[in-house]
Amino acid sequence: MATQAVDPVAFAAELIRRRSVTPADDGALDLLQETLEGLGFVVTRLPFGGDDGTVRIDNLYARWGRAAPNICFAGHTDVVPPGDETAWALPAFAGDERGGFLYGRGAVDMKGAIAAFVAAVSEIVHTPDAFPGSISLLITGDEEGEAVNGAVRVVDWLADRNETIDACIVGEPTNPAVLGDMVKIGRRGSANAVLTVHGTQGHSAYPHLADNPVHRLVAMLHALTTTPLDAGTAHFEPSTLQVVSVDVGNPATNVIPAEAVAKMNIRFNDAHDAAGVEKWIRRKCDAAGGRYDLALKSSGAAFVTPPGPFVDAVCAAIEETTGRTPTRSTSGGTSDARFIRRIAPVVEFGLVGQTMHQVDERVAMDDLRTLMRTYGALLHRCALARL
Repeated sequence: MATQAVDPVAFAAELIRRRSVTPADDGALDLLQETLEGLGFVVTRLPFGGDDGTVRIDNLYARWGRAAPNICFAGHTDVVPPGDETAWALPAFAGDERGGFLYGRGAVDMKGAIAAFVAAVSEIVHTPDAFPGSISLLITGDEEGEAVNGAVRVVDWLADRNETIDACIVGEPTNPAVLGDMVKIGRRGSANAVLTVHGTQGHSAYPHLADNPVHRLVAMLHALTTTPLDAGTAHFEPSTLQVVSVDVGNPATNVIPAEAVAKMNIRFNDAHDAAGVEKWIRRKCDAAGGRYDLALKSSGAAFVTPPGPFVDAVCAAIEETTGRTPTRSTSGGTSDARFIRRIAPVVEFGLVGQTMHQVDERVAMDDLRTLMRTYGALLHRCALARL
């Protein structure tokens, strides 16, 4: 077993130096496995895909102790591409420090949070009698990608083995400006829709001999974007529909095209499921008349972890270490929490997200140390609450 505590800044820098752009791993999980095993964790590597036409993704589940409750930390070691690396003030994968900040792709999203959690755990495992429970980590390698062989497959693996997780903290960057600003107690559902309106091609000077699908698509989109899906719910803001692309593919100026296509992204709250969203869209489109096809695919349903002992324990730990009372939010995009919520109550708390996915992604080193203390306090409070 390791004889000294893990330093969150140094460990975050070592993780950053692994160029783990989805779906590559580049040794990030090897480093994590070696460190966790040194702390007494039982580590299982979980590669999925590769022989079914999908990209092979490596994942990891580790557990220290067998007593209940099992408090789990979930995160991902994969990162988005760095973009133009010549535009970075410091190399994107060097893990260098400057002016109190640690620079590098993944510093905020979310290798920094993983390092803070491991550092917090490294202090707990040296006084095991003081911790009335067990600790686990669920770390995936494709959260930034298609997310088909990561958390969703690990969750299935855990369920098949009756592995109980009593509460889960996802380390995504949740804070808008300052550490302690916000904790995510849920997420909106997300769906992508492709609307294809069919018409009849013809000469634009003789519109009576054609059927212009663009006009009907415009009418449909007007109805979809000017009519709210809802007014919001107890824990969620109103659902939104955004048109992200309109494409006719018509190089001519005097030809009415045969079809017109629009793509939309819908973020929906807990008043809807994906099937209900699709029905709502079809009602609006039906009113415009004519032929159309609609294909809708959801990447996750809305969920919320309601106020109670778990959420209270997390918020109390944040207030204890940061001096701030966090806003309990359900804003933002999707995360692996949408899969984990099938087997455990889940909340999200991590670093300040202002530079995530940007050139010069960076984290304040003091924030890493504070987050380490927050995770330590959180683990103790959740275990003592016997969630």
